[in-house]
Amino acid sequence: MCKIRTRFAPSPTGRMHVGNLRTALYEYLIAKHEGGTFILRIEDTDQERYVEGAVDIIYRTLEGTGLIHDEGPDKDGGYGPYIQSERVKKGIYLEYAKQLIEKGEAYYCFCTKERLASLKQTVGNQEDDDEDEVKEITKYDKHCLHLSKEEIEAKLAAGVPYVIRQNIPTEGTTTFRDAIYGEITVKNEELDDMILIKSDGFPTYNFANVVDDHLMKITHVVRGNEYLSSTPKYTRLYQAFGWEEPIYVHLPLITDENRKKLSKRSGHSSYEDLIEQGFIPEAIVNFVALLGWSPADNNEIKSLEELIKEFDYRNINKSPAVFDMVKLRWMNSEYIKKMDDDRFYELALPYIKAVIHKDLDLRKIAGLVKTRIETLCDIGKLIDFFEELPEYDVEMFTHKKMKTTTESSLKVLTDLLPSFEALDDYSESSIEKVIMTYIQEQGIKNGQGLWPVRTAVSGKQSTPGGAYEIMNIIGKEESLRRIRIAIDKLKKALNG
Repeated sequence: MCKIRTRFAPSPTGRMHVGNLRTALYEYLIAKHEGGTFILRIEDTDQERYVEGAVDIIYRTLEGTGLIHDEGPDKDGGYGPYIQSERVKKGIYLEYAKQLIEKGEAYYCFCTKERLASLKQTVGNQEDDDEDEVKEITKYDKHCLHLSKEEIEAKLAAGVPYVIRQNIPTEGTTTFRDAIYGEITVKNEELDDMILIKSDGFPTYNFANVVDDHLMKITHVVRGNEYLSSTPKYTRLYQAFGWEEPIYVHLPLITDENRKKLSKRSGHSSYEDLIEQGFIPEAIVNFVALLGWSPADNNEIKSLEELIKEFDYRNINKSPAVFDMVKLRWMNSEYIKKMDDDRFYELALPYIKAVIHKDLDLRKIAGLVKTRIETLCDIGKLIDFFEELPEYDVEMFTHKKMKTTTESSLKVLTDLLPSFEALDDYSESSIEKVIMTYIQEQGIKNGQGLWPVRTAVSGKQSTPGGAYEIMNIIGKEESLRRIRIAIDKLKKALNG
């Protein structure tokens, strides 16, 4: 068997959609599972949609996710150029299009926009409100196929704008095989004579794909199942050239929780969206791998190395894959919990500094939240009280489970305040000793002593870390200030 060669061929049109990232990941896993080659090819033939800086986004995303390409614009493996616009300049696509013209498999088309507009027809259910169900299409009528050689040469000599179209038979069928969907046959009369070379001299996405995949010896082509309808045209091109087709792997649709197609307008449809929302690359990659594929052992937490070993594209599901944000948040939290403390601190630091400007032990604060968050963006709302005591309701001191009341909380804080004032060593162990000694002397439950103190120094019902850690981090002066505020609040509540 020939060496596996796969390619990720994104268009530089903006942020990388989750669907494109899944394509890149599956291409990478197919290649690496077999010790093959993973190629990056930039498909920039649609110049109108080109976005400045988008190529940098592609490189950043692949680097961030660990999907490192073996060949590409920056790593020549002997099959370059790897940027389609550079291949256009070399005349590659026009050369192959002209080969098809000579074989009668393609032809020049000089039709004007006005004439093409007259061929438009509406398809779908016009009574359906779903805009995806109703659309206008132009099925070309092969008008220019019947031009004489002399007419063609005269128009070319006169500089009349043209495109080059594929010549698909109007009779018979075309059959191709997909690794997921099996054998698919379509009637040729349903296929349109698609454009191969546009009037600006650039190839269409479909034509460039076929030519480049053949010349780069690509063995497996992975793409979304929306391309199933285009694949018969690819098959006819391969047959026209006499080339061997790659193995097609068409992936199921990715939907949101409402079973609607995951739109680019969705707040979490791209890799960079997810990074900005506090997800980490390893969790994103793991989650995306499961959008259509399941590991044999049902253990869903998989490193990239484990995915390489276990991934088998033949086990990809046909059913739409649901982008489950709850599951991604859970998976992200699992990765954060297992993360090396130094790396977590490095990732968490910008989120901590966004809310804490005082000179506090930020590493200690990071340690408190590490096992309590699902995304890095959760950090801020958990730790903001370290910076400033929030406004809070005195009712928080009354807790049924802890058996605390306004009166009992006031007594605890009033009794403990002198001991905290006298304390020179504000280490966790010293603070703990003061509180636990008091609890034992008073013969009260731990919660009856700890709840009032933690509430006073945090102003929150739920915190990362308990009273000892919080008091140690904010220090003696701030701890005493907050406890005095709590005592005043409780006194006012009792005095009505």
